[in-house]
Amino acid sequence: MEIAKVNIGKKGLTESLLNEINLLLEKRGVVKVKILRNSGMRENKELVVNELEKRLGCRVRDVRGFVITIER
Repeated sequence: MEIAKVNIGKKGLTESLLNEINLLLEKRGVVKVKILRNSGMRENKELVVNELEKRLGCRVRDVRGFVITIER
């Protein structure tokens, strides 16, 4: 099964984006989340990681550059 990919863009980590990531985690189990340059969240990568873990109940598998791989 292919790993789902999601981008965090200008609007940042919105509720609708979190819902979409949650659905993909339920369906596929693994999601790659990329923080785009225009998101304004690149300086706060650790904050994004913590927020994903806390709000989605997932585990971070890997962080490489600005790509975060999460699983449930």
